[in-house]
Amino acid sequence: MRTLTKDASSKIGESITLMGWVAARRDHGKLIFIDLRDRWGTVQIVFTPADKELLASADQLRSEWVVKIEGLIKERPAGMQNPESPTGAIEMEAKKLDVLAEANTPPFALDTDGREIGEEHRMQYRYLDLRRERMRNNLIMRDRVISFIRDYLHKKDFIEIETPILTKSTPEGARDYVVPSRTHPGKFYALPQSPQQYKQLFMVGGMERYFQIARCFRDEDTRGDRQPEFTQLDIEMSFINQKDILQLTEELYTELVKILYPKKHLTFLPFPRLSYSETMAKYRTDKPDLRKNQKDPDELAFAFIVDFPMFEEKDDGSLGASHHPFTLPTFSIEDDPYSYNHDRKDFGIRMRETLRRKNRQELLNIRAYQYDLVCNGYEVGGGSIRTHDFGLLQLVFEALGHSEEEVKEKFGHMLDAFSYGVPPHGGIAPGLDRLLMILQGEPNIREVIAFPKTGDGRDLMMDSPTPISHRQLEELRLASLEENN
Repeated sequence: MRTLTKDASSKIGESITLMGWVAARRDHGKLIFIDLRDRWGTVQIVFTPADKELLASADQLRSEWVVKIEGLIKERPAGMQNPESPTGAIEMEAKKLDVLAEANTPPFALDTDGREIGEEHRMQYRYLDLRRERMRNNLIMRDRVISFIRDYLHKKDFIEIETPILTKSTPEGARDYVVPSRTHPGKFYALPQSPQQYKQLFMVGGMERYFQIARCFRDEDTRGDRQPEFTQLDIEMSFINQKDILQLTEELYTELVKILYPKKHLTFLPFPRLSYSETMAKYRTDKPDLRKNQKDPDELAFAFIVDFPMFEEKDDGSLGASHHPFTLPTFSIEDDPYSYNHDRKDFGIRMRETLRRKNRQELLNIRAYQYDLVCNGYEVGGGSIRTHDFGLLQLVFEALGHSEEEVKEKFGHMLDAFSYGVPPHGGIAPGLDRLLMILQGEPNIREVIAFPKTGDGRDLMMDSPTPISHRQLEELRLASLEENN
């Protein structure tokens, strides 16, 4: 039976079997030492002249060979112990060696943190890069963060539900990645920019408290904290207001840092609530770095930015949604979204009239129940209270330049669903990649993603994107595109 390296220290005086990779090999006269590495750490193994055949076999070992070694766990001699290593007080005296797989010499060192190596070179051999301690620890902490979030939300009566990856292309802000349908020639699926519509439909379906560790896809320019595909914590709740969601998020992140990152400290508790206009005027950005000492990597300055404009002018001069079109608009963030359809009929009438007029300045003055979570100069999450009146939602889309027919074509399913009784609802979607980047002290999100893309969206390890065969294009009725190119 195999013993893991982390358990070897408790096996002094016992014969055990270790399996893993040769992390290092050292010849000391008649003795050969190797460090055997598995996912949990390393153990020093010594080969002695007592077994000349075994010593000769050990002499052939090279870096990154995969081996199985049986031997006796012993305390290291006095003065030879290494207090810096969890297994530094013990070593194995080898009795049997089996080489499970030989290995070519790695193209770069694996016993460093890798920062001295060109990133594209590391990404080309990502499966080797993941063997280094820093990368392994990043993925282990990613798992622990996600596991903590799941446990926390389950205790709050949330349920995790998956949503489709093949979905419908709808105007949500960024460009969609599209997938051609072989069985429906000329028609396309889209990969989800977020589960936005599905999670709102869960609220129509009476789920009330939903979350998902969701994969999202956006065809947009990449940079250090952005990737074509990314992971977010997706949350949606019914019968809540903005205060409820911000409080849940604050409590979750506070507890997460306390339990998983006890060496880090929060600059503010509770997290400040800063208005968008106040933040832009004071910091000239909507994601300010509020740390008291920006050179301290263990300081976490979380804050909520609220009271965003509903609409914004895009680079081409057109009007766009500041967050997304499903956000509930308001004239004042102090308005209670619960009262929107009932106690405040005048509010609804006034908002509809304003949207119908399509006066640009009036539209730019409309606020939204939108909020961002920022930390150390990064946006790490965003959300909103949703519009649960499809008539108002249709006017928002029309104000953005979409025709009534286009709205019905793209969102007819939402119109139909909302006609069957939809509760007030809202949510938030913190990005897990950016959060982990900050918590792990990494310079970009590629360091906390197992198999990331380059800055321009390429996978150097798999060599993608690549052309597909003419036969595949014909099956998808896309061969004409190949001919035109």
